[in-house]
Amino acid sequence: MLTVTPPLLGFCAYSGTGKTTLLTRLIPVLNRNGLKIGLVKHAHHQFDIDHPGKDSYELRKAGACEMMVASAKRWALVHESPERKGDPSLEELLPHLSLSELDLVLVEGLSTHHWQRLNCTGRVWENRCYTQMTPTSLP
Repeated sequence: MLTVTPPLLGFCAYSGTGKTTLLTRLIPVLNRNGLKIGLVKHAHHQFDIDHPGKDSYELRKAGACEMMVASAKRWALVHESPERKGDPSLEELLPHLSLSELDLVLVEGLSTHHWQRLNCTGRVWENRCYTQMTPTSLP
């Protein structure tokens, strides 16, 4: 169980309502105010961050259960868990972030988990995000 983390601010809504648009506009504002932001994004489907033909993809597909790609400016870790039945909890995911270096962690999705978050309703029209946010605290 995590005992010390930066504050968490979560955003939950149906797909297509503008969560990502809202966050892509919020993050630069937070950065300009000196905050270092981490983000956890839930995906409802399988995803790949690398592509066929790239070494990282081929090595992972060959059977590596974890694949880290690193350069001077960025690194990424992909963890395979084909035997897993459900989504990982926020408590499982957070330790993989550099929590001691972050001022705030934003969470997009993970709506089935019980934690404080904002439920967003709205749509993205004409490249502008109109979002109504309502606080939700689940027991």
